[in-house]
Amino acid sequence: MTNSIAGIEKANVILAIGTNTTEAHPVIAIRVHKAQTRHGAKLIVIDPRKTDMAQRADIWLRPYPGTNVAILNGLLNVIITEGLLDEDFIAQRTENFAAVKEAVAPYTPEKVEKISGIPAADLLAAARLYAQAERGSILYTMGVTQHTTGTEGVMAVANLAMATGNLGKEGTGVNPLRGQNNVQGACDMGALPVFYTGYQAVTDPAIREKFAQAWGVAELPDKPGLKIGEIIEGAGDGTVRALFVMGENPMLSDPDINHVEACLKNLDFLVVQDIFMTETAELAHVVLPAASFAEKDGTFSNTERRVSRVRKAVSPRGQAKADWEIITALSAKMGYEMDYGHPGEIMAEIARLTPSYGGISYERLEKGGLQWPCPDEEHPGTEYLHAGKFARGLGLFNPVVYKESAEVPDEEYPLYLTTGRILYHYHTGTMTRRVDGLNELVPTGFLEMNPADAEKLGIEDGEVVRVTSRRGSITPRVEITDKVAPNVVFISFHFREAAANVLTQAAYDPLSGIPEYKVSAVKVEKIQ
Repeated sequence: MTNSIAGIEKANVILAIGTNTTEAHPVIAIRVHKAQTRHGAKLIVIDPRKTDMAQRADIWLRPYPGTNVAILNGLLNVIITEGLLDEDFIAQRTENFAAVKEAVAPYTPEKVEKISGIPAADLLAAARLYAQAERGSILYTMGVTQHTTGTEGVMAVANLAMATGNLGKEGTGVNPLRGQNNVQGACDMGALPVFYTGYQAVTDPAIREKFAQAWGVAELPDKPGLKIGEIIEGAGDGTVRALFVMGENPMLSDPDINHVEACLKNLDFLVVQDIFMTETAELAHVVLPAASFAEKDGTFSNTERRVSRVRKAVSPRGQAKADWEIITALSAKMGYEMDYGHPGEIMAEIARLTPSYGGISYERLEKGGLQWPCPDEEHPGTEYLHAGKFARGLGLFNPVVYKESAEVPDEEYPLYLTTGRILYHYHTGTMTRRVDGLNELVPTGFLEMNPADAEKLGIEDGEVVRVTSRRGSITPRVEITDKVAPNVVFISFHFREAAANVLTQAAYDPLSGIPEYKVSAVKVEKIQ
């Protein structure tokens, strides 16, 4: 997030695209609702489903799945055509706008209507409302990123914010809402194949030398590692022989689960470190029992870049250990001693090696969280980024063009499938499906289907049906609802007995490596 969660209430207009905020980020959704009800903010929602946010919206744009880039280019086309740009911001703080202006020129409201299904008049109204806001904030989640063109979608979001001057001040910004409580922290700490901590590139010789000296080794690898999809494919073809999985459950969360299972079973050695026996752990050669959040000390870095302390409340049960204890013990067995006695010492090393975390310590965090960048001990942390100038100097406009999803409906598989979360369960259900109260509320997976499609197929509400893609089939019960449009169905991915990712395809964004969870082609049949 360029901005902060509290700052959402300062926005005059909030544009929420590809985010079911009320169910996936309910605390942040409260901020949106407060901005509307207490401060008069207007809400624009772009989402194929009639979510709670869509129903609260002043303008709801309901597109066909997979058409975000065309829509965002269309909004910018209108803003340029009608002279609603922030010309001073563009001239003083950005570069390459001419290329984007040329790229979006073909995306007239009429063309975007043909691509996305959004009425041209609604696109015009949304563009005018956002562009004329004194402070416009964009919120997005995996409805933007989980496409083969997800990176282009994010670039198009950034183009829209820069063109209207909605960066570098309160109540504005480009604000991805991270899917779990420490996704931001994992990325910050180098859990990406191209970075060390703080997004310091592994390809930079000076960075490698700095870390090699700190860790007491002669040299470090200069080549980026593999993305998750590449790891799974490597397991399948034998180029990856062993895999260590921590706090992840690819047997429910990765696309094309049948293929994932075959690849994992092809490994020579699979280790899973988790707090419960997950579907992936059931395939492992070794399972290492980890401590839960309540059983360990550490930090979380949340979606607004806020680093906060986590304090041990109870002792770990059984043989469970904190993640850092497991890793250091394994490292010692493998011949490299890590000399840490407490997570606070690890945090001190992070601060020494990571400029954006330079002023963050356990001592300071005892008084409350700090938002990075926080370069030194006197710095108060940063509520919003890019004030005065961008981190790279000038903000870079990136021209992008709309491309069709890797798989779209056809005669054999006539329906769009899109996947996501629901309020009562979380991710692959590793924790929430062990809670009796939550299971009473939502005991199993279901398929949302529009009444028109259900009538056409002779399907009744609550009926169990077969849903099939080119990868496999599952048998969920049906919930007939106008939350989804005709020709679109929705399944959450929390439930092993109706696993949505049996159906999804292993098609990836070539830049980010994120799978296209949001668009697959399926058919639905009655079970005789």
